[in-house]
Amino acid sequence: MMTSQTFDADLTMINELVYIKGGLIMSNLKRHTESEAYGACSFELNGLKIEHRTSKTTPTKTGQFVTIWKRSTAGITTPFEISDDIDFVVVTSRSGENVGQFIFPKLVLVDEGVFAQNGKGGKRGIRVYPTWDTTHSKQAERTQSWQAKYFFSIHSNSPMNIDLVRPLFDLIVR
Repeated sequence: MMTSQTFDADLTMINELVYIKGGLIMSNLKRHTESEAYGACSFELNGLKIEHRTSKTTPTKTGQFVTIWKRSTAGITTPFEISDDIDFVVVTSRSGENVGQFIFPKLVLVDEGVFAQNGKGGKRGIRVYPTWDTTHSKQAERTQSWQAKYFFSIHSNSPMNIDLVRPLFDLIVR
């Protein structure tokens, strides 16, 4: 279960080992208490709007599940829209000693049907497949394949090779 201590520890570690070393400045952190179990918060990295979630391991399927939704003015959970003021969705994944992040650009999530466009489509949650997971279905393989382009592993015991994640930072710094 995601606790505020785990969330704080993970986000602090990632900020210190990755963001700061990559020249990214985190600011305006706001927790979303309604989705606290998924580490929901928003913040900015170098002025770009980030919506953050933490994925959860489920007992019967490979990969991890993460909710990605907002509450409408009518009080209903709905998918994010292309028009929402979000630049990236960042998903932190953890499995034992493995920790990593997906940095999904909004337009990629539109292309993959996660964000709605013109009030159509979109999803309230997705399954993510960190590179340490072995997939067992064609659909999971396809999903892991496109997601892997936006994923990096973080190792707290060894120095972070910023060059490995620089292409993802370049997406944010542009």
